[in-house]
Amino acid sequence: MSSLQNKTKKAVIFGTSGQAEVMDHLIMNDSGYDVVAFTSTDDFIKTNSIYGRPLVAFEDIEKKYSPSEFEMHIAIGYNTQNKTRERFYHEAKAKGYKLLTYISSKCTNYARSIGDNCFIFEDNTIQPFVEIGNNCILWSGNHIGHHSVVEENVFISSHVVISGHCRIGHHSFLGVNSTLRDGIKIAPFTTLGAGCLIVKDTEEGQTYIGTKASLYIKKD
Repeated sequence: MSSLQNKTKKAVIFGTSGQAEVMDHLIMNDSGYDVVAFTSTDDFIKTNSIYGRPLVAFEDIEKKYSPSEFEMHIAIGYNTQNKTRERFYHEAKAKGYKLLTYISSKCTNYARSIGDNCFIFEDNTIQPFVEIGNNCILWSGNHIGHHSVVEENVFISSHVVISGHCRIGHHSFLGVNSTLRDGIKIAPFTTLGAGCLIVKDTEEGQTYIGTKASLYIKKD
């Protein structure tokens, strides 16, 4: 990873959190993009700069950083089951921005396809014929088995093992060290707690915890 990599493209990052700072660091040091500014909604802006660069209201971002010249990355985590990131993904596209995907140079990537606004951290192993949808985050050290499909708006944390021929439904969250047997279907809006072992398909909108991954019944 080298900050001396030729910078041929310019980008704006949506987000001000520590996650945005980490993503900025990786994009700046391991890609051809030069991050020139940050943006957030006006109600979250308390200062004119952050991380040494301008912080501009998203409501007016296109007036200063034209979509014809600058790309954008939405650096928002999994809160509201990834729906906040999805909201601004669509709003940025509506403004005309191309949403950049970052794939670490330290990732082993044989994917058939990876969508836009994805962020693939270091040490992920993505086997052949994997398909990853738009707006997904794969934090560091995951194994994505062959012929698996990750639908859009998914957050996969760290050291997750997805065996071959699995399908991860949209808006799902997979906690650290969770493990999926081959051929598993994770239904949309599923949440897997840390260390889950999943040996059968999940139900939509449910949360699973524990190493034997029993159904977690929510209390009113």
